[in-house]
Amino acid sequence: MLKEKLKYFNLILASASPRRHKFLKDMHLDFEIQLKPVEEIYPEHLKREEITDFLAQLKAEPFAKSLKQKDILITSDTIVWLDDKAIGKPKDEDDAFQMIKSLSNKTHEVVTSICFTLKSEQRIVNTITKVTFKTLTDDEISYYVNHFKPLDKAGAYGIQEWIGAIGITSVEGAYNNVVGLPTHLLYETLNAIADGI
Repeated sequence: MLKEKLKYFNLILASASPRRHKFLKDMHLDFEIQLKPVEEIYPEHLKREEITDFLAQLKAEPFAKSLKQKDILITSDTIVWLDDKAIGKPKDEDDAFQMIKSLSNKTHEVVTSICFTLKSEQRIVNTITKVTFKTLTDDEISYYVNHFKPLDKAGAYGIQEWIGAIGITSVEGAYNNVVGLPTHLLYETLNAIADGI
């Protein structure tokens, strides 16, 4: 299995997200967490996965000189894409309310890229999941924002939380991608790296 294949590698996850940490633990992977601050600014002409590819790669740059021979650095970025615009994380609770209101009664895309950086190579993979919300009332949105404080989430919501249970009518694509990481892509790519493909 993958854990056995990776025993000679050192997996480094550059993410503060507890959801991403849990996914790697649930996949029975041994990893360490390293964080280096990056200003997440991207060129305005980029769209969808071009943005997340760029930012996932950008997050790997501060580690480039310190990576050792058997290190695999994992960096990732997720955005919500709606009406031809990227939606990131909310600045505050008012911003979170407006973000969720903009998603109400619409289908949006959750776009994630994962960048795998080794001393000798770099690979980037991405995926898109389509998510549809019912028409949400202001009371429902306020209840969610006040009780769940979704300020650390792209699009200001967590599909695995109350708002997902009551508001999401359709998910087309990888569910785990919306939670925080497309684990199927992580698994496939780590297997390929370990096999030397």
